[in-house]
Amino acid sequence: MIREFQSGDLDRVMELWLNSNTDAHYFIDSSYWQENYQMVKELLPESELYIYEKEGVICGFIGLTDDYIAGIFVDISNRSEGIGRHLLDYAKEIHRKLSLQVYKKNVKSVRFYEKQGFTIEAEGIDEETGEAELVMSWSE
Repeated sequence: MIREFQSGDLDRVMELWLNSNTDAHYFIDSSYWQENYQMVKELLPESELYIYEKEGVICGFIGLTDDYIAGIFVDISNRSEGIGRHLLDYAKEIHRKLSLQVYKKNVKSVRFYEKQGFTIEAEGIDEETGEAELVMSWSE
């Protein structure tokens, strides 16, 4: 089930954020994510967050700022179960257009977004990591 974020979810959401980023972004030193952990923990509750919960356990979440997807994060043990697609479908129901940035080397995520109707609009470099990044968008 998908529901809105509650303040008591923050520790689990941050656990998912850290684990997902270090796993999916093997090409970025894990210290980068650890160094940004506290800042993200403070800023995350200001975003529009939706939680995917299964049998009372938070398995994933999506973070949005207006029409921008800050990220979709799914517990490693629950990947390939359609959770990311369900979260994205929910975001599409409440937004007429969406955009995001994804690291080019994160090929699995790029393919996922393309299958969900997103197109690549631009390519650039993330100044903090030096990694190539794609700007992708979707609209009704």
